[in-house]
Amino acid sequence: MRIEMDFKHLKTIEDLKQFVKGSKRMILKAVTIEEKYDVIQSLIDTFHYVHLTRREKHTVLRVLKLFTGYKHSQLGRLIDAAMCGTLCRKEYVRTNLYHKYTGADIQLLEKTDEVHYRLSAEATHEILRREYVIFHHEQYENVSHVSVSHVKNLRQRDEYKAKNLEHTHARIVPIGETRKPEPNGLPGSIRIDTVHQRDVYYLNVVDEVTQWEVIVVVPFISEYYMRPALEFILDAYPFVVFNFHSDRGSEFVNQVVADILNMLLIKQTKSRSRHCNDQALVEGKNGSIIRKNFGFGHISKGFMKDMNTFLRKWFIIYLNCHRPCGYVTGIRTDYKGRVHNVYGQYTTPYEKLKEISKAHDTYHTGILLKEDVSFEELDKVAYAMSDNEYARIMRDKQYALFDIINSLKSL
Repeated sequence: MRIEMDFKHLKTIEDLKQFVKGSKRMILKAVTIEEKYDVIQSLIDTFHYVHLTRREKHTVLRVLKLFTGYKHSQLGRLIDAAMCGTLCRKEYVRTNLYHKYTGADIQLLEKTDEVHYRLSAEATHEILRREYVIFHHEQYENVSHVSVSHVKNLRQRDEYKAKNLEHTHARIVPIGETRKPEPNGLPGSIRIDTVHQRDVYYLNVVDEVTQWEVIVVVPFISEYYMRPALEFILDAYPFVVFNFHSDRGSEFVNQVVADILNMLLIKQTKSRSRHCNDQALVEGKNGSIIRKNFGFGHISKGFMKDMNTFLRKWFIIYLNCHRPCGYVTGIRTDYKGRVHNVYGQYTTPYEKLKEISKAHDTYHTGILLKEDVSFEELDKVAYAMSDNEYARIMRDKQYALFDIINSLKSL
């Protein structure tokens, strides 16, 4: 439908004001560009726009905005063109069909990117320049003058994209599954992380449900030391481990770890990107257990065996049998709608293991434990001393060990 506007009944600016006021709830926009241009030209000629005052011109602009939908700045340019002559739509005609850089030049760029694995535009520009200026290769004469920004433009040309150029791809490691572990309320889903202390590294491993924790010291983060450390960790847990969860570090995501876990039928999972809660439990233990008890001081690799002996004989038993942990018993929502965990139970990981085992084991046979482990044997270790008595002896052993470590540092 073509709009035919007749402004003969609108003879004054006051008539235009009344027209705008009465058309506030109406949609009177023209459809095509030609129709919009006809409205602008007709209104400018009818009211002799060039001779109007500033207020009157504002009223005319309001009418034009109502019909065309153009913004103020765009209407200003079109009104200037209408006052200079007849306003009409110009057909776009490309006048410059010449390409300075031909297909041969793009092929030279392709070859350069292929052998250099597609460097940045700045580095590629310098290589093209050197090929002609320094090494006197005449075929690079034209493309050597290309600007840095135009190198990016040439890489978007169809001639360039037609050639199969391999870019750097993310390396996909087919080890482990990227997802959140699902323990289903049972012990055996462990989470592992590393904590460095100058020359040694702690492997901190925590069970998600019971918070049973095992710590091992290694001198290097490598596959060579991971095998014996991982074997000790899996053997130190009194229950069967069925899931091994870590971050995406190469010390855990490698073939050595995968072979050990596959042999024991343990599922391996990796943390998801942008999901920090996947490792929140073990990360919290890194600070509240390792850093709080062992600090940040230097420990030489020569004391690795002494540290592991202390951890195995004293500290791991203290953590799991004499140090209470907080357990989530519910959630609450604050006035802003944020969800918070409620830690309503505090007990040791060993007591938590017995509680879960009792809930899942009607006949009290210890089905959650390994075949060679029983609660009777674990009770002898857990209840041999009180919490304070054991902690006092454990601290004496720790201070004696660190006195030797610190004394040798001062030599």
